[in-house]
Amino acid sequence: MSKKHPIISITGSSGAGTTNVKRAFEHLFHRLEIKNPAVVEGDSFHRYDREKMREKVAESQRTGGHFSHFAVEANLLEDLEALFRQYGESGTGKRRYYIHNEEEDRKHGGVKSGAFTPWEDIPEGTDLLFYEGLHGAVIHGTVNIPQYADLLVGVVPIVNLEWIQKIHRDTAERGYKPEDVTETILRRMYDYVHVITPQFSRTDINFQRVPTVDTSNPFIARDIPTPDESFVIIRFNEPRKYPVDFPYLLSMLKDSFMSRHNSIVIPGGKMQLAMEIIFRPILEQMIEEKQTG
Repeated sequence: MSKKHPIISITGSSGAGTTNVKRAFEHLFHRLEIKNPAVVEGDSFHRYDREKMREKVAESQRTGGHFSHFAVEANLLEDLEALFRQYGESGTGKRRYYIHNEEEDRKHGGVKSGAFTPWEDIPEGTDLLFYEGLHGAVIHGTVNIPQYADLLVGVVPIVNLEWIQKIHRDTAERGYKPEDVTETILRRMYDYVHVITPQFSRTDINFQRVPTVDTSNPFIARDIPTPDESFVIIRFNEPRKYPVDFPYLLSMLKDSFMSRHNSIVIPGGKMQLAMEIIFRPILEQMIEEKQTG
């Protein structure tokens, strides 16, 4: 952790909705004139490109394995830890990009879809490091990523909703067949339980969306439940770490209520507003300490 070079780590499974958190932070960056964040995508720390990953998955399946992008072995977690450590110390470090589609291909100068751009140095002078991905709070063996983060945020919809969101995203945006996405979900289950889930006991703040409509069979759902068909549970691991004014939150977020001493439940449509209310004073404190540290 570093007051001079703060690190924000957003962690969520595939289809969890971490993009919503990223959007909330982008709004806050604009309002607080944080013009130069160093953005790091978790996919860029996968160990294998798309073609090689398919080979590894097929090889694992032939022997009854369950190799997936969630697995520790499928990712460069030592490198991710090194980036967090180096950025906290000096405000720089190595990053690259994973190219998901042709649009990103054009943006990054002709790197084919499913491949990585070359490693590059994060330029000096960035305001903070913003990570969004699968492994931002992993502890495994000698790797301890969360120790270097100043703010850890988990995005964890209930699992059926997470699956619905993943199926719809991967079929609509990435061209996969529903049965292929279902197979991926099943193959990832071991690593979901052993690698992804434990991180949410280490995060500072969790956002968990719970639908109020029937999602009992996520594999046949035609639509993603809307925010207005959901509640969001916001859990603060240690409310004293970032002083939380619960009465203020309750007054600002209509129809919200406290479910435990460290948890507030809000209407799903208020999630973006809640994020901006909660994260703004945290960001302001970070920037103030960066400037005076």
